[in-house]
Amino acid sequence: MVNLAIIILAYNEELHLARALEGVVGIAKEIFVIDSGSKDRTREIAEVYGAVVIEHPFVNYAKQFQWALENAPITSDWVMRLDADEIVEADLATEIVEKLPTLPREVVGINLKRKLIFMNRTIKHGGRGTLVLLRLWRRGYGRIEDRWMDEHMIIHGGRTVTFEGGFADCNLNNLSFFTDKHNKYATREAIDALNQRLGFMKRDDSLSIEASSHQAAVKRFVKEKFYNRVPFQLSALAYFLYRFVFRLGFLDGKEGAIYHVLQGFWYRFLVGAKLEELSRAIRGHRTPSEIRDTLTRLTGLTLH
Repeated sequence: MVNLAIIILAYNEELHLARALEGVVGIAKEIFVIDSGSKDRTREIAEVYGAVVIEHPFVNYAKQFQWALENAPITSDWVMRLDADEIVEADLATEIVEKLPTLPREVVGINLKRKLIFMNRTIKHGGRGTLVLLRLWRRGYGRIEDRWMDEHMIIHGGRTVTFEGGFADCNLNNLSFFTDKHNKYATREAIDALNQRLGFMKRDDSLSIEASSHQAAVKRFVKEKFYNRVPFQLSALAYFLYRFVFRLGFLDGKEGAIYHVLQGFWYRFLVGAKLEELSRAIRGHRTPSEIRDTLTRLTGLTLH
C-alpha cells in the first residue's frame, strides 16, 4: 500500500462499486465512499472492502466532492478522485505503487489517461479515445472547480506528471440510464453556459494548462470561446461531423455510431435547446436573484 486516499462519490452504485474497489483496495491506505442516500447495497459493498462510508446530501458533483475533501478524515499524503464506474487496471495500480513515493516535491498532481468502454467496446476514435485527466494530487494542493457541469480538479503550488497505466470509464447501465443521465447533464451544462453569458452566479474560471491537464484546459477554452457562441443548430451538427468523419468516429463500429450520435450530436443539440428554453424563460429579468429563482423553479436545481 502507498500513502494514498481514494474518494468515491456514490448513489445506488451496487452495479459498479465492487469492481472499482477491487482495483484500489490493495494499494490505497484509505478509501472514502461519500454516499448520498443509496437505497441499494452500496453501503454494504463499500464496508466489505474496508471503505469508510460517509453520508452527505447531494447538490452537485463539485460541491459534494469539495465537501469530501474538506470533511473526510483524510490522513494520506496523496488523494485520488475515482468515479464508481471507473476501473484502475493492474498496470496503473503497479505504477502508482512504484512511482508515487519517488516523485519529487515539486510534483503535486498526476494526470491519468482514461479510455472509454461503451456497450463492451473500447471507443478509440472521434477524439474520445483517451482523455487526459488530473486525478491524483498531494493533499492540500488540489480542489475541484465549483461548476454545475464539466468540473475538473485544479492544483496549485507545483507541476503535474502523467502516468501511462490503464484507466477506464466503463458504465454497465443500459441506454435508458445513459440518456436519462445525459438529459440531466444537459440541464446543468445549459445553466453553466447561461451563467457564462449573464453572470448571475459566482463563476469558477480557474482551469488552466498549469493547474490541470493540457487537454482539459484546451477543450474548455475552445468550448467557451468559440463553440458556445455559434447557434446550436449549427454547432451540434458540425461537432458531430468533426467527430464522426474527420476524427474517424465511424471506425468505432456499430457501438461507436450509437455513442457518437447520442453523445456527440443528440446531447450537444439538447444542451443548446435547453439553453434556448431557459434564456426565453428569464427574458426581462433584471436582477441575478430573479434569474436564479426562476431557474431553480424550472430545473429543480438549487442555484446560488
